[in-house]
Amino acid sequence: MTTILQIDSSILGASSASRALKADTLARQIELHPAATVIHRDFAAGPAFHLSGQHLAAFQGGTPESTELGNDIAQCAAYVDDLFAADVIVIGGPMYNFTIPTQLKGWIDRVLVAGRTFCYTENGSEGLLPAGKKVYIVSTRGGIYTGDSPAASYDFQKSYLKATLAFIGLTDVSIIRAEGLAISEEVKTSAFASAKAEIQALAD
Repeated sequence: MTTILQIDSSILGASSASRALKADTLARQIELHPAATVIHRDFAAGPAFHLSGQHLAAFQGGTPESTELGNDIAQCAAYVDDLFAADVIVIGGPMYNFTIPTQLKGWIDRVLVAGRTFCYTENGSEGLLPAGKKVYIVSTRGGIYTGDSPAASYDFQKSYLKATLAFIGLTDVSIIRAEGLAISEEVKTSAFASAKAEIQALAD
């Protein structure tokens, strides 16, 4: 049976473009895998703590300094378990200030764990997640950052997400993109229509 992990990170709630297109992507995946189990993590509604010196001390064997910190560390293990359980991962990853939301970065910092999701070897790093997992990143942007756009060099969203996922073994990554959403209603409507058509054409 297929397990789908869906991740939200937009702070815009019902107004979020990435949440809307992520929901469409999830719906398409459920059409393709009707018996799927779905895990949902919303890091805007329930963000992971950002890493701190207290976290590192606890990771090295110290006692967590508070119940809240202990609970957060325990939750970190659950985020990693999500990735091992998932066959399909759908990430809503909007662009904020040329990169990803801090809420999504908080999740990344909790799942890149040496000895669990990656390791270092004499030949470099090695991702430890099993092969065969499929990742869909729903990428939304207010401006245009692809092709020969003057702003193309400002795109640290796609490259960062693909690099961090590959680092832990997630290399089968597809980008579903809607950009130029803040330029005009006409551009926004066209971008949404294109993204939705791409979603409906997904075959796996």
